[in-house]
Amino acid sequence: MNIVQVYLTSDTVGQVIVVGLAVFSLIAWTVMLGKHFELKRLRLLNHSFDQRLRDERSLLDLPESFRQRRSVPYADLFADAVESYWRAAAIGKEKSRDSTRARLEHAENALQRALARQTLRYESSMIFLATIVSGAPFLGLLGTVWGVMSSFSAISVQQTASIQTIAPGVAAALLTTVAGLVVAIPSMFGYNLLLANTRRLITEMENFASSLADRLELESE
Repeated sequence: MNIVQVYLTSDTVGQVIVVGLAVFSLIAWTVMLGKHFELKRLRLLNHSFDQRLRDERSLLDLPESFRQRRSVPYADLFADAVESYWRAAAIGKEKSRDSTRARLEHAENALQRALARQTLRYESSMIFLATIVSGAPFLGLLGTVWGVMSSFSAISVQQTASIQTIAPGVAAALLTTVAGLVVAIPSMFGYNLLLANTRRLITEMENFASSLADRLELESE
């Protein structure tokens, strides 16, 4: 079977859909590979930062350099929590009100905001892959229905019809369905794997935030 020949026998709509699906496939593979390496890099950076914090005896007195690595999710959580803690402490001092509980509440609120922000960062581009997984087969089906409809419309104006006249048009119509599945199937597997990795990283980040809150509470006491 000559795919190129089948493509050339397709009408304009079928060819446009196949080219569009090829572009979507290229974009999907780019997104999947980029997201995979991004998550892998962030996980290594997170574990490295977590190990550095474990080696420190006090978190509240760490130098400002620890709070400047905002590109690392764990460092972003740490920076927001510590900065909110000392900001609450400064406000409490100005008002002559020493409330450790208020400081910790400010730090925990900052942790929740940072968690939400980093969760969105982890899940970025996932909606695009989900759209390709669900939309590519329907685009292929649209091309197939259109191609079959065009083939039968062409046959209706002929005096006789045989398998030789029907087959090329039907084959060209089915090409769009094949193209849609070729795009959707790898994207589906890639999306599921990336989703599992994303959920694992989010769970690890939530555990880190909980551990960080516990350490701040112990140091405050």
